[in-house]
Amino acid sequence: MVTEAGSGHPGGSLSSADIVTALFFHTMKHRPDEPKWPERDRFILSKGHCAPVLYAALARSGYFPVCDLLNLRKIDCHLQGHPDMHKTRGVEISSGSLGQGLSVSVGMALAMRLDKLPGHIFTLMGDGESQEGEIWEAAMAAAHYNLNNLTAIVDANGLQIDGFTKDVMNVEPLAAKYEAFGWTVRQIDGHNMEQIVEALDWSRSVEGPAAIIAKTVKGKGVSFMENQAGWHGKAPAAEQEKQALAELLEQAEALKCEPGEA
Repeated sequence: MVTEAGSGHPGGSLSSADIVTALFFHTMKHRPDEPKWPERDRFILSKGHCAPVLYAALARSGYFPVCDLLNLRKIDCHLQGHPDMHKTRGVEISSGSLGQGLSVSVGMALAMRLDKLPGHIFTLMGDGESQEGEIWEAAMAAAHYNLNNLTAIVDANGLQIDGFTKDVMNVEPLAAKYEAFGWTVRQIDGHNMEQIVEALDWSRSVEGPAAIIAKTVKGKGVSFMENQAGWHGKAPAAEQEKQALAELLEQAEALKCEPGEA
């Protein structure tokens, strides 16, 4: 998608791919044929520049044809560089300005409580994004209102556009920060599907807001992208695309198992 567009954000899309996969294909209650189903769970992509991973999940879920994915970032296409709730089926909020997703999620959670709706809100943020002050205002509000229908997931890949988060503006210890704000926190390996699924299921039963700090690898699965800040917002050339897809497909084949196997 990003190669075809000539621009985009592959690094953070790959680091969060396992998390988004678990959400759309295991955890969340949603209806692709009825995107505005009132009782649905909501997914908020706060780090909106990682739209490719959201679009891939939406397409594979059936919100729109998979062939649309190659129109990423093209004029007059519904798959813009940042998600647009007015153009793309299944997108809950228009995002891209970092730091706003958790605030929007708090508002949604409060509204769903007032409307007595059963859905749960899952918000995906970046660790670099956690440098934004608005994140912590929202975290304080979520705990104050005891929002047990809200789960925040931090894609903690340790990198942002300018380098390592610890060098740009250190955000650690994230778990301790959320706990200090009154959240219940769990730390996981963001590429271990068993841990991801278990943590997401656990978050539904927590009293008050839940935070999942997922340790991930930027550019996960592509050897020349992994842990490289330069792949935050850069499109692979044609030959690099071939190598990346070959590596990812090889890993996908290794994960396949026969019916009945674990």
